[in-house]
Amino acid sequence: MTAGESSGSVVRRILLGSQLRRLRESRGITREAAGYSIRASESKISRMELGRVSFKSRDVEDLLTLYGVTDEVERGALLSLAKEANLTGWWHSYSDVLPGWFQTYIGLEGAASLIRVYEVQFVNGLLQTEAYAHAVVARGMKGASRAEIERRVALRLERQKLLISEHAPRFHCVLDEAALRRPYGDREVMRGQLQHLIDISERPNVTLQVMPFSFGGHAGESGAFTMLRFPESDLSDVVYVEQLTGALYLDKAEEVAQYERVVAQLHKDSPDPADSRDLLRGLLQLT
Repeated sequence: MTAGESSGSVVRRILLGSQLRRLRESRGITREAAGYSIRASESKISRMELGRVSFKSRDVEDLLTLYGVTDEVERGALLSLAKEANLTGWWHSYSDVLPGWFQTYIGLEGAASLIRVYEVQFVNGLLQTEAYAHAVVARGMKGASRAEIERRVALRLERQKLLISEHAPRFHCVLDEAALRRPYGDREVMRGQLQHLIDISERPNVTLQVMPFSFGGHAGESGAFTMLRFPESDLSDVVYVEQLTGALYLDKAEEVAQYERVVAQLHKDSPDPADSRDLLRGLLQLT
């Protein structure tokens, strides 16, 4: 199975879930009633509609019947989508160190055509060197075994192949200067990380800006987030906000619009990529 196929399965799952939600709402059926029809809870229907769980063909068939979908062509298309949505991704081989709530993100990340991020605590995972990633993971997982740390670093490095793949997405990252001045690892680790940022920012699909301390307060006051856009026109942008024990996946138009305004302001207020590279070079000389 290719990475593209596995990432696509996550998108198909979300597409199917959104279509089931639209069908349910158009019939005026509650999640509770829908859950009852497939011998499941209201929360299970919610997770299905958000694309967070796999789909059983029998459940999809029963829901389509409940929603009055009798056309065989339409039913067949949705059932095929359910089958394709259950393909597993490459990241499942890392399930021993991968939280369930993050598996969805990796699939979405791999399927996105545009990824926009703001980071304040540390360098974004897609831009980390192996040594820096090791320092970040080790600090964040006190007491973890060496093997577990190595597995998590390997997963992060595997994700990074996305940016240099044949169909790499556009990647626009704003790093707060705090993320660059906060040391992870020793001096050589930080020097290597800064040089890597300078180098990778030259890639045509990567736009890197640094929000300097000198700017003062700025639009990213709510903390780090990621915005994902997909080539499928019927799939809305998704905002990913990571928390200590889970994550939020926001796709409501009004929520996405607020983050859209924030990311646009961050892009406007941060030095352009060339000036940001100069800032990185200055930090490198000081490190």
